[in-house]
Amino acid sequence: MCGIVGIVDAGGVSFQLYYALYALQHRGQESAGISTFDGKSLYKHKGQGLVAEVFDEDILRELKGNVGIGHVRYPTTGAKIPENVQPFNFRYKGRDLAIIHNGNLVNTQALRQEYEQRGQIFCTTTDTEIIANIIADELRTSNSMEDAVLLCMRRLVGSYSVVVMLDDTLYAFRDPLGIRPLCVGKTEQGYVIASESVAIDAFGGSFVRDVMPGELIRVNADGLSATRMAVASHTAHCIFEYVYFARADSTMDGTLVYDVRQKIGQKLYESDYLQADIICPVPDSGTAYAAGYAMRSGTPFLEGLMKNRYMGRTFIMPTQAQREQAVRIKLNPIRGNLKDRKVVLVDDSIVRGTTSRRIVDMISEAGADEVHVRVGSPPIIAPCYLGVDMPTRKELIASGKAEEDVRESIAATSLSYIPLDDLVEAIGIDRCNLCTGCLTGHYPLEIQGEKSCRRAITYVDGTYQSDLTLFEAGQGTS
Repeated sequence: MCGIVGIVDAGGVSFQLYYALYALQHRGQESAGISTFDGKSLYKHKGQGLVAEVFDEDILRELKGNVGIGHVRYPTTGAKIPENVQPFNFRYKGRDLAIIHNGNLVNTQALRQEYEQRGQIFCTTTDTEIIANIIADELRTSNSMEDAVLLCMRRLVGSYSVVVMLDDTLYAFRDPLGIRPLCVGKTEQGYVIASESVAIDAFGGSFVRDVMPGELIRVNADGLSATRMAVASHTAHCIFEYVYFARADSTMDGTLVYDVRQKIGQKLYESDYLQADIICPVPDSGTAYAAGYAMRSGTPFLEGLMKNRYMGRTFIMPTQAQREQAVRIKLNPIRGNLKDRKVVLVDDSIVRGTTSRRIVDMISEAGADEVHVRVGSPPIIAPCYLGVDMPTRKELIASGKAEEDVRESIAATSLSYIPLDDLVEAIGIDRCNLCTGCLTGHYPLEIQGEKSCRRAITYVDGTYQSDLTLFEAGQGTS
């Protein structure tokens, strides 16, 4: 999972890119980077760390140009090394190309081996470099970005939202199932493409629409054009974006995430009917859920944990030791709100369980009589291969365990998850158009060793099969 943004604006883009990346910081905390183009030269700066640590005003002033792209990284494919920090920048036949990617490919190894056998040398361990090679390979023969994107959609298996800067033109495309989010906004003198609408809000832009699955967007000084390159019979929007990853104030695929999470909280109460003294969120991920639960139950919403606002998201920290250490300084109990009370503790999800155990212990030690944990997603039982860092079933506390066993592991008085059907209803998207792989173990793409959904897209001998139509360049719907 990463955050990506591309901007074309006649007034310059470096500061806008910075503000947008700041708004997308929740999608990646390992590294940040920006590349810009001024009509003659490519400028770039990137490094490991948070956006505010990588950039300052002097650096941003040196990133000249009216077109640029930016990236914040959360590693799913590729080691935590400087070489993997995006954007990746290339000089090719007198043209400058820069690329950023959010998502995760399933067939990275096979594609990498194929291109290495052709003599291609790779400088990183990321799947983004694979995408860059496919694009460059097609540009060598056709000199058409449309053909290059069509080839990507034929060859790439997995989730991908991609932005490419080719000299002074931006190209953006989203995989045919729309697994990862991508949207378009309008600036005062141009356009912006970003992972979430909050990036557009950050510098006063206006949200226009989501990029459609399988769509190619082209933006330059002359304006914006769009072409549908591929159409699947259904989508597979990531359900975990709604549960955790997206910011609550983002609009994704036509839905305000805060509204979804509030509805989830209401349905949590409806499926359980537990009466308590207070409804307490795990901040900030559980806040909207707890607000909905309190609204529906009539029980007071009261904060029992105070968050250190200078801490990042513990879930996306790269090691378990870092996550556990972060919890100790990220949250502190408000003892006066908890003592001698029956507490409903609401959170978005339980993944590994160690963080939940520490939080329950904190609340109990602060004097709460009972701690009833309510979770805004069903049990996470399977790994994600499409962009979320849940690599093995062994790490997932709910995988292969009964609900009572999980409750004992986190030391809660009681534990209840939202049913999957209720979660889907709260999101407002038909279940067949969501990826629920982490919750069901059935995936929207064929993945070796895993089960597929009934309508999964298959991939045979370098070509997608099943319910997917690929258009020749220029023949798709606009």
